[in-house]
Amino acid sequence: MMAVVTAEEAGSTATSKTRARVSIIRSPRSWIEGEAVQQLEKTAELPGMRRVVGMPDLHPGKGTPIGAVFLSDDRLYPHLVGNDIGCGMALWTTSLRQRKKKLDRWIKRLDGAAMEGAWEGDARARLERAGVPPGEFETSLGTVGGGNHFAELQEVAEVRDDAGFDALGLERGQLHLLVHSGSRGLGQSILRAHVDEHKAAGLRTGSAEAEAYRARHDHAEAWARVNRAVIATRFLDAIGGELQGGPAIDVCHNSVHEATVDGCACWLHRKGAAPSDEGPVVIPGSRGAMSYLVRPTGDREGAGLSLAHGAGRRWRRSDARGRLRKRFKPADLERTPLGGRVICEDRDLLYEEAPQAYKDVDVVVADLAGAGLLEIIATLRPLITYKTRRRG
Repeated sequence: MMAVVTAEEAGSTATSKTRARVSIIRSPRSWIEGEAVQQLEKTAELPGMRRVVGMPDLHPGKGTPIGAVFLSDDRLYPHLVGNDIGCGMALWTTSLRQRKKKLDRWIKRLDGAAMEGAWEGDARARLERAGVPPGEFETSLGTVGGGNHFAELQEVAEVRDDAGFDALGLERGQLHLLVHSGSRGLGQSILRAHVDEHKAAGLRTGSAEAEAYRARHDHAEAWARVNRAVIATRFLDAIGGELQGGPAIDVCHNSVHEATVDGCACWLHRKGAAPSDEGPVVIPGSRGAMSYLVRPTGDREGAGLSLAHGAGRRWRRSDARGRLRKRFKPADLERTPLGGRVICEDRDLLYEEAPQAYKDVDVVVADLAGAGLLEIIATLRPLITYKTRRRG
């Protein structure tokens, strides 16, 4: 059964002011905050907005919900992309064998990796080789950042689609590395400059302002892809591994691009949503849950050419800190029920990013599968989740 409901069916407060169609992909098992639905509706009132789609991982953001797609006609909205332009995930096969994993040894080596500091390599040359003009943010290249960003070593738990798995060049006996990060301070500077001049106003198609933003946006997106690759190299250098070729998957979750949906040209904004028009993607759970490698299927245009990008937050960060500090010591959260290890010396972040603060990724993926939007290729088990060695 198609797991798609309108905003009204989701328990919203939609009014006649809503100019765009609002829908949420979800089943009765999904829980989505009313505030997130209200933010979705408010966005639908923006001039030129055609359609707004919420994913099963939808949750409130700072005025704009996360886990959503926004399709507009004649203008693009930088604030819907947010400050981490190009944030996304990349997955590599590594040279490390699954049967020879040495978590204790690797944890110690990562202790001295200093991945929060500037990369010792030539950042300008690395960007130039990728065709990305360097600028003023090279000292951040190769750094994970805060929030929900991570570098995670994973092992294959189950392959459900052998042909789909093999087609990606992945190997069952090898460990894999999933990196989630973005454009760091570069993206933030681009959004700040826009908001200082335009607030939340959109930019009309073809205007000088729109073209200038698009150029900066595309630069930040390309920078973010290089950043993920350098993070992967730093992580594996620390533990004595190597990347086996390029990424099997590398997609962005925060972006705006021209697209054709239902036969009409539009601006497709993703705010915490994985593309379904670029091949398979990874939908990670919390660090204490499996990640899903999936293939997009079905009515992709009806879902805004997108899928969920993760489990989605269940609790706000302040709520997670308040609730979990009463129940867990930091050491309790540095090991997961799946046997994985967590490197996060920022105590606040450790609680904010605890598995309990996230929704059930199994439900999120089941909702999308129930809507006919994906098929599961494999599941991946987290072994080491690296967030930060910076104490806080």
